[in-house]
Amino acid sequence: MVELIKKRTQNVRNELTSGITVALALVPEAVAFSFVAGVDPLVGLYAAFMVGLITSIFGGRPGMISGATGALAVVMVSLVQEGNAMGLAMAEPVADMGLQYLFVTVICMGMIQALAGVLELGKFIRLVPHPVMLGFVNGLAIVIFLSQLGMFKTMDQGISHWLQGPQLLTMGGLVLATMAIMVLLPRITGKIPAALTAILAVTALSLCLELDVATVGSFIRDGGGEGLKGGLPQLQSQLFTMIPWNLETFSFILPYAFILAGIGIIESLLTLNLLDEITETRGNSNRECVAQGTANIVTALFGGMGGCAMIGQSIINVNSGGRGRLSGIVAALSLLCFILFGSAYIEMVPIAALTGVMFMVVISTFAWSSFRIIPKIPRADALVLISVSALTVVYDLAIAVFIGIIMSALVFSWENALRIRARKRFKDDGTKVYEIWGPLFFGSTQMFVSKFDVKGDPNAVEIDFIESRVSDYSGIEAISSVVEKYEKIGKKVTLKHLSTDCKKLLNKSDKKYRTIIVEKIDDPRYHVVADPNSFN
Repeated sequence: MVELIKKRTQNVRNELTSGITVALALVPEAVAFSFVAGVDPLVGLYAAFMVGLITSIFGGRPGMISGATGALAVVMVSLVQEGNAMGLAMAEPVADMGLQYLFVTVICMGMIQALAGVLELGKFIRLVPHPVMLGFVNGLAIVIFLSQLGMFKTMDQGISHWLQGPQLLTMGGLVLATMAIMVLLPRITGKIPAALTAILAVTALSLCLELDVATVGSFIRDGGGEGLKGGLPQLQSQLFTMIPWNLETFSFILPYAFILAGIGIIESLLTLNLLDEITETRGNSNRECVAQGTANIVTALFGGMGGCAMIGQSIINVNSGGRGRLSGIVAALSLLCFILFGSAYIEMVPIAALTGVMFMVVISTFAWSSFRIIPKIPRADALVLISVSALTVVYDLAIAVFIGIIMSALVFSWENALRIRARKRFKDDGTKVYEIWGPLFFGSTQMFVSKFDVKGDPNAVEIDFIESRVSDYSGIEAISSVVEKYEKIGKKVTLKHLSTDCKKLLNKSDKKYRTIIVEKIDDPRYHVVADPNSFN
């Protein structure tokens, strides 16, 4: 009993400390993504709070952190800019109409995501091949790394310059100090959260030595903000009265809504799968879709920019000991407390400390085993892995994953199309037997048809599918095509070892198949992918 109490106490302590650590890392990320999207920093911070809280309570993956993300922000910036232009072109011009369009779009995005969860479409994330998964995490690690390089720049008269001299040495030194603490502290003791300790230690060092370094506060002010001071999120009561509800509005926001919903679901479910592997547990993808959708609807109604799962913060949380829902709840509530009460303190944290934490996230996120396995795996899989990584960096997550899945599917189809074989032999009565081996589907139909010597075969031909599987309607059509070719020149064909579905589809197309299909007690049992009405 004592050991159980100690274990639960330790778990609660880990959840609390990891949640606070994540909250500290969420602040600059939410602010940065707000600037990327072209909205006020509070819009991103409110999104991080509300999306993070709702998904932590109701989501399908305990320990996963959600909030405003860069993958969504890069799409939102075009939406906001076009919305502002439309607002200025109205009869009574409105300067910030882009923000209103953003909120409505995020509501539609949330509805789409929730509907995907209700329809149980989340299970299709299992179709993502492992090379695509590796490419996703590698590309995301590179994106996170590149995003942090911007912290080594400074603005001078509106022009961005790399830090030089003492400023660069100070920034680099604090980043390395943060990383060193995170590497060395766990080797000494596992009772103290490394990331939080590193942030507090580097902040204390910066204040004691009065170092001239960028802080969270200066970062916000340099971006045009006025600081982190803000109140509780307010219901956007004017939201549905400012927007002109017409066909033009829907044709504008719906494409963005579908793109954002797709990116949000893909990033969230891939992050869920990644955490499943790390924690050796299994989350609920459909429940996560519903939670993400609900969270985005709520956050848009209360002035947030929307969001999805954040792989970097999720890994920080899990590595810091946050495996349950409490850590995400603590992170969200801590973030709200920072906004309401602790803004002056959080603004003191050096950007270098948070950059160091994110660099450690990059190191832990990147699948370093890729370099070892690339020479050992098939060249097609290696190409998929590298392509997804590159596309994630150059374009965005959704495009990279979709293209990766398409590439993998085409490779799979091509390889299976080449596997179909036809062993040929003759019976004592002169009948020629074709024993088909391998899958018969849309990709292998041409190869299947080419196996038959229609003109040179004897008058009696038997096609045996005992070692084949007819997978779709294209395979059925290929069988029908071969039979017709033989019958046109007066030759008799019999078919053996077809499944019940194959027989039904062939018999429906022509009653003659009832006489040429040989019924066997060892006929295989499998379904054919075709029109469901075909089986009624």
